[in-house]
Amino acid sequence: MSDLPLAIAIDGPAAAGKSTVAKRVAKALAYIYIDTGAMYRSLTYQALQEGLDINDESSIIELLHSITISLDQNQQVYVNKKNITEEIRSTDVTNHVSKIASISSVRKELVHRQQVLAANRGVVMDGRDIGTSVLPDAEIKVFLIASVEERAMRRHQENLQKGIPSDLDQLRKDIELRDKMDSERKVSPLKKADDAIEIDTTSLDIDEVTQRILQLVKQYKEKA
Repeated sequence: MSDLPLAIAIDGPAAAGKSTVAKRVAKALAYIYIDTGAMYRSLTYQALQEGLDINDESSIIELLHSITISLDQNQQVYVNKKNITEEIRSTDVTNHVSKIASISSVRKELVHRQQVLAANRGVVMDGRDIGTSVLPDAEIKVFLIASVEERAMRRHQENLQKGIPSDLDQLRKDIELRDKMDSERKVSPLKKADDAIEIDTTSLDIDEVTQRILQLVKQYKEKA
């Protein structure tokens, strides 16, 4: 059995459970977890904080080049060394991040940063286009899906647990809109890689999904 470190790409639509599962897989393998969505959210948060027009692409890319976005081993997120882990999960950021992520120059720069982070393998990376664009040579590619109803309920319960006001019907509409925007954007749209393994998480809990991915890793290493 090979023990060489691997790159694991986990893609899927909003609220499919990517981040939670990716964190658990990374912990089980003692790999580094790279939350690519948090990088786009960080830029979105900073743009909103500075009152920039998110439709002004030149201002957004100028902002990106002027800030540092970092992730630590405890999955905390920083912009210019300020911890913004909770702030980037706000509804305002969520409603604007797809627009920011659709800017080709932004994606090019952040994809480069993500590829540098993954250069030595031993990483679990989740997002919308990891298997197709960021790490097309990842040894393990997984595409998570779940029904809109299930994803809205998950996000609703997550908000309530954090004490954030939450409207289930609005969340359902937001997720449907996010799916449409992510799938139809011109640059690196949400798409399953041809060699990705699809896992429907609708009727599975976090542990079951995690174990399925760890089993894929085990099978890969046994064949390597």
